[in-house]
Amino acid sequence: MAMALPQANISLQGEVPRTLSVFRVELSCTGRLDSEVTILMQLNLTINSSKNITVLNFKRRKMCYKKLEPELKSPTSDRNSSKAIFDPVNAAPTTSTRVFYISVGVCCAVIFLVAIILAVLHLHSMKRIELDDSISDSSSSQGLSQPSTQTTQYLRADTPNNATPVTSYPTLRIEKNDLKSVTLMEAKAKVKDIAISRERITLKDVLQEGTFGRIFHGILIEEKDPSKEKQVFVKTVKDQASEVQVTMMLTESCKLRGLHHRNLLPITHVCIEEGEKPMVLLPYMNWGNLKLFLRQCKLVEANNPQAISQQDLVHMAIQIACGMSYLARREVIHKDLAARNCVIDDALQVKITDNALSRDLFPMDYHCLGDNENRPVRWMALESLVNNEFSSASDVWAFGVTLWELMTLGQTPYVDIDPFEMAAYLKDGYRIAQPINCPDELFAVMACCWALDPEERPKFQQLVQCLTEFHAALGAYV
Repeated sequence: MAMALPQANISLQGEVPRTLSVFRVELSCTGRLDSEVTILMQLNLTINSSKNITVLNFKRRKMCYKKLEPELKSPTSDRNSSKAIFDPVNAAPTTSTRVFYISVGVCCAVIFLVAIILAVLHLHSMKRIELDDSISDSSSSQGLSQPSTQTTQYLRADTPNNATPVTSYPTLRIEKNDLKSVTLMEAKAKVKDIAISRERITLKDVLQEGTFGRIFHGILIEEKDPSKEKQVFVKTVKDQASEVQVTMMLTESCKLRGLHHRNLLPITHVCIEEGEKPMVLLPYMNWGNLKLFLRQCKLVEANNPQAISQQDLVHMAIQIACGMSYLARREVIHKDLAARNCVIDDALQVKITDNALSRDLFPMDYHCLGDNENRPVRWMALESLVNNEFSSASDVWAFGVTLWELMTLGQTPYVDIDPFEMAAYLKDGYRIAQPINCPDELFAVMACCWALDPEERPKFQQLVQCLTEFHAALGAYV
């Protein structure tokens, strides 16, 4: 009623323009009534193959107003319309003009009152936060063995939680866009000591490909003995990658550098020669990305139900928890733990990797909430979403979501929830539903990871112990 159907000057299907071009979407109001209209524009891009799909969503609000009826002219004025002169000094204001000024005055008054009310509420909330801080300092944290009242009330996504949300998050503050402040020269300087010659690297098959990044299966020739070779993952960029994207790839690749644990996969070498595309090398794991592996298992599940057992999935979760426990002891915060940032081999050994190129290779897992920064919204704890605060406790939250990914064989969490509504959804106490065939004991572990208060979430060492005991119990029945 308020707005006609949007009209675009491009066809529903066609090739992406090879030169810079502009498309137009017309949003025409009907003038029948006053209303605010929400418009969602979805742009689907398919590149090279049907597997490489990029979906862009644009949300806009359009204000439409009712048109005022024009005043009827007298016959005399019609005949002399060409000679009519309007005197702005002596002319009296029309009814529509008076209505306009009255409306503006009323709006200003309403805005003033709302501002006063918001100021009062803000002062009241500040006092409440101080009170909550004093209470939280005097209370002790609880683990898996003694879950708090709040953690035991976490229910499935279709059931609200009546627990009172926590308003304070005593966690480490990480500055926003900290990676984007690093220059390309600084990023190269940090990895100069592990740089190798391009001649030692041979690229084979493309394992994953995004808009500006690729992951290859490569061969690295040993420096001391050229007759020896070893397989590696090679992360690199395409020609259209910007300097910022190259810098972020090099910087994020250093997240686990220098750490040694059987369940971590840090970079080993880089290639940053002038005139060559930068390359990052990691040890090879022949079954590749964990998320893609889980989805492949789901595809063959109908024909081969024994392809992967629940005991195997729990064993994978234990390995991820062990790697994260090591990071917590070293005071390293991952900030993007998920199945897409893990790799696996044919012995079901799982290793955690950095998140370099993940935004490009898994674009549907990252969303921009209006701050020009793509973030893994569906894996983030509430304090990370609201206050951009990260800690080992926020990594525990992400581990709970990763455990849910394992039990669902790579499904996307909160798939029906708008990313812009995630924070409000979590504040209201809603969580992901318990997966089909997931034991209650295992879902209880996930629920503990999603406690609103970071202090009430279990530590990774507790998660390792709990999952190990559950794994042993599963083995007793097999």
